[in-house]
Amino acid sequence: MSNEVEQLPVFDVQVTEEDMREVEDALRSGWLTMGERTERFEREFAESIGTSRGVALSSCTAALHLACLALDIGSGDEVIVPSVTFAATANAVRYTGARPVFADIVSEGDLGIDVDHVESLVNERTKAVIPVHYAGYAVEIDRLAELCERRGIGLIEDAAHAPSACQHRDGPRLGSIGAMGCFSFFPNKVLGVGEGGALTTDSDELADRIVRLRSQGMTAVSIDRHRGKAIGYDVLERGYNYRFDDPRAALLLSRFHRLEDELVERRAAVARYRELLADVPGLTIPYADFDLDCSSCYLMGVLAPDAATRRTLRERLASEHGVQTTMYPAVHLFTAYIEAYGEVSLPVTERVADGLFSIPLFPHITEAQQERVAAALRESVAFAGVEG
Repeated sequence: MSNEVEQLPVFDVQVTEEDMREVEDALRSGWLTMGERTERFEREFAESIGTSRGVALSSCTAALHLACLALDIGSGDEVIVPSVTFAATANAVRYTGARPVFADIVSEGDLGIDVDHVESLVNERTKAVIPVHYAGYAVEIDRLAELCERRGIGLIEDAAHAPSACQHRDGPRLGSIGAMGCFSFFPNKVLGVGEGGALTTDSDELADRIVRLRSQGMTAVSIDRHRGKAIGYDVLERGYNYRFDDPRAALLLSRFHRLEDELVERRAAVARYRELLADVPGLTIPYADFDLDCSSCYLMGVLAPDAATRRTLRERLASEHGVQTTMYPAVHLFTAYIEAYGEVSLPVTERVADGLFSIPLFPHITEAQQERVAAALRESVAFAGVEG
């Protein structure tokens, strides 16, 4: 590939002048830990999701971990999770001493957890289910919520990809349907600011416990003492250092206020990709039949016929066209999980995991850049000899 070919990233974050001013104001305030900006973000984010409480945390992994602890999940318990996800979903379960039990996904067109398979896995040890709203598209959350209520198990939504998404138009936002919703602010996410996450819930009891757990189990933190609400503190249980801070909250607030506009751009870009790639031989576009207005459109996934073809496509896209891609391996096939729990058969997951990869998508991607990606993908498919 010529060095003159512009590299096109799979994700791209733009930091505006307004973003920088807000962070500068936070730094100049001299208050750098959790404070008024963090509290303001928690209120505004919870309101946008449709819950009464929001808790800012150091990561979505921290949110998932504390959500499990808040439901008293521990040794001997099982939590059902998908394998088409980032390892953190299953790792958070393992932190508690519980066992993650992997469920299959619906199909090549719907990468959400298969509710029927989930029900077949429920037993007396099952304490919760953690579905992942992959790429910003809802799982069958209504059915899953009904199942969890009927079987008396917890529901924790991994909405890391899905701020402001829903299952149905005018329906509740994802992250407000289960006992708790967990969100990510990692740089490549829809609301990327660096490290960070949040948990949403309608339960004051759960939220109050998570507020304690994020800060070493303490009954008061720095802002409480600064306001004169406490002169000391107690530790009620073993907690963690999962705190947030005001400079990141300032950046989040600035970015959050343009989230809906950016989602309009993301949806338009996905619609354009669907049109550009509709007749590329041998490729499947997951979620092609889903309503874009319900999705946060975090990832633009394409599905190659097999692992060898995917490898050829990704290598050629990078080396000859400067187009970056990314992929999510199936978690149940990682060495650590095979060694801990043995081999598991998830036929649909394994078929999808062999071929799935994501192409560039971000709010400000141009039509010319998308046409470049589509042309590069067509050329790479032809080079790989893929047939329809």
